[in-house]
Amino acid sequence: MNRDIVIVGLNHRTAPVELRERVAFDGALLGETLQCLRALGSVGEGAVLSTCNRVEVVAATSDRDKAFAEVKRFLLEREAAAGESNLEARLYAYAGGEAVRHLFRVAASLDSMVVGEPQILGQLKDYYLAARAAGSVGPVLHRLFHRSFSVAKRVRTETGIASRVVSVSSVAVELAKRIFDRLEDKTVMLVGAGKMGHSVCRHLQRNGVSSLMVTNRTFERAVEVAAEFRGNPIRFEEFSRYLKLADLVIGCAGAPDYLLQPQTVEATLKERKQKAMFFLDLGDRRNFDPLINQVANVYLYDIDDLQSVASENLNGRTGEVLKADEIVDEEVEGFLRWLDSLDQVPTIVALRQRLEEIRQNELEKSLRTSLKGLSEKERRAIEDMTSAMIGKILHAPISRLKNPDEGDEALYIEALKKLFGLEDK
Repeated sequence: MNRDIVIVGLNHRTAPVELRERVAFDGALLGETLQCLRALGSVGEGAVLSTCNRVEVVAATSDRDKAFAEVKRFLLEREAAAGESNLEARLYAYAGGEAVRHLFRVAASLDSMVVGEPQILGQLKDYYLAARAAGSVGPVLHRLFHRSFSVAKRVRTETGIASRVVSVSSVAVELAKRIFDRLEDKTVMLVGAGKMGHSVCRHLQRNGVSSLMVTNRTFERAVEVAAEFRGNPIRFEEFSRYLKLADLVIGCAGAPDYLLQPQTVEATLKERKQKAMFFLDLGDRRNFDPLINQVANVYLYDIDDLQSVASENLNGRTGEVLKADEIVDEEVEGFLRWLDSLDQVPTIVALRQRLEEIRQNELEKSLRTSLKGLSEKERRAIEDMTSAMIGKILHAPISRLKNPDEGDEALYIEALKKLFGLEDK
């Protein structure tokens, strides 16, 4: 059975955004990606997670070493397709309890750049649902992901990790405030009006921004978000014409390629008479060509530049992180016990079947001879009584098997097989 768990990936601590985006999974091709992952010989169950801060593969396997090798190659081939070759040194790999612990911490937002931000849990659920729809997860990963959702809920309920409302978008707006001192008199253009874009708008409005332009590939969505925050919708194909009005441009679009090139920005600056422009790129894959940062009077920040603001945000909550980690450790132990119990299942099932066969055979024999002539009601009473007896007989050994002393599990399984003739089960 594929009961070992491995996780291979990279995140904001091990790799810069320009490397993460080269191996990021395209949402439109997720089903195909999961099928390719599932086709690896060592991967019995598989799922992926791809956000602006991490790209990870989660797999259940019966061959840990082979799974490590195949999943690493799976990611390295993605980077090779992008023409690079420095990924391997940035990858981390976890197995067993460490893998479980890692996923629980990710779900609880303890491994996020902005610790405590709630978005990661929604993203994790979305990727789990995608894997379930693709048929790439089975009983082990189903249980692992659902347990991680429960751990996240428990951490948020029992600790103060989320006592301050934090998110990538709120930290981004905090960075913008530091850049400009004040935002009330600035014009902001938002490129991409999805969940992240909507959250950015909310924080911009709370911080006094009154001049907002919103553009999105689907114009109706731009109109909807602009109306909610009293901004102006801009057609996506025309947004570069309006750049000259923006002091701050925030990119949140899910675009496979750069949406802004240096030439466009240089032309915009001429129209602005070289008045400085700031760009904040929050895309999973960057929306703005990093070369625009070399244009005079242009200042470009990406997701990695949020790290210092996010670290300050964590001040005062480090004690809550320790409490959260204690919860995670406790939950990891519980999950590993469940995982270990999977070894016992075939023996328990075989033992139940063996005793049930004996009960049925003896009962039928008696009903044909000594108990012949019983009424239907009396037959049912005999059936119920013998079933109850089997249940009581099995209760103690099965309980012992499920809760063995350390090191005794294999001994009990072997003993039951020999005592009840279960060797071939």
